[in-house]
Amino acid sequence: MASTTLSFILGAVPVLVFLAALRLMDGYRLVSLRLVALVIVGGGLAAWFCLSASVSLWWLAKDSRLSVYWLLPLLEEVAKALVVLLLFWRHRIGFLVDAAILGFAAGAGFAIVENLYYAAVLEPMPVAVWVVRGFGTAIMHGGVTAIFAVLTQLLTERNRRGLRYCLPGLLLALCLHWLFNRFYLSPLAHTLVVVATLPALLALVFLRSARAMHHWLQQDLDSDLALLHLIQSGEVGRSRTGEFLDDLKRRFEGPVTADMLCYLRLYTELAMRAKGVLMMREHGFEVGGGEGLDSRLAELRYLERSIGRVGMLALRPLLGHDWRNRWQLRLASSLDRG
Repeated sequence: MASTTLSFILGAVPVLVFLAALRLMDGYRLVSLRLVALVIVGGGLAAWFCLSASVSLWWLAKDSRLSVYWLLPLLEEVAKALVVLLLFWRHRIGFLVDAAILGFAAGAGFAIVENLYYAAVLEPMPVAVWVVRGFGTAIMHGGVTAIFAVLTQLLTERNRRGLRYCLPGLLLALCLHWLFNRFYLSPLAHTLVVVATLPALLALVFLRSARAMHHWLQQDLDSDLALLHLIQSGEVGRSRTGEFLDDLKRRFEGPVTADMLCYLRLYTELAMRAKGVLMMREHGFEVGGGEGLDSRLAELRYLERSIGRVGMLALRPLLGHDWRNRWQLRLASSLDRG
């Protein structure tokens, strides 16, 4: 039988090591340790809620098999998905890499609290059981939540938002969870399948995301440079951007139009700074955000309030994807914190 200490170790360490390996694979270092820790806590809170609600489910279902095999996995996947959806809502996810890392972190936090709870309240179980729970169940929780986050990011990366775009990922995560719980093979065989397939799947996700990131950096940086040159040279009126701004001048008052131009310049400078830092990280260099970043972000927020919601909507064609704009600003605001 495994001691309580060994149960704690087997229940928590494997999934944390897997999560650390995922973060090390991210050459751009998109996700801070602080955010990962917060998401782990969020996943843990989701687990605590599910453990508390499981008693009610058992009572309502009147059937232990219905509760264990069907209702509990549904509750658990919805709870973990809510943690990930909060990250999307807060514009913390911009690419597949951070979707995978943060999704796995939410599942890891869930699994750790669940395993520690069982280790504390249940009778001592064989070491083999904790090997299955630590390397199988825990990594399954992280993996299916990562899959949910990745699929949701894929379906919403073209600036589409809505709960219906989250349903395919949730359904897939739920089916994988149900399949794992059925133990069509032995528990150890299920664990080996998880350990063998999940790293390969996430490696493909990271490869695709790295290509998308590289393409986005090059394409958007060129666009940002061109726009900034037009604004600084005073030749905006000779471009399609200038024609668009001329149209805005006829629709908005002069001070608002001036604020729009200032917003475009400042936003473009911050976006270029964020992209520059990512490109430096891609080549192995670590750089900070530089001086005056807080004041620039404060000025940007002031201009956004001054322009107003209607004006910001009018600027959207020049800024591109709204969700990625927010993600860029989140990234820029984190640069001064490292």
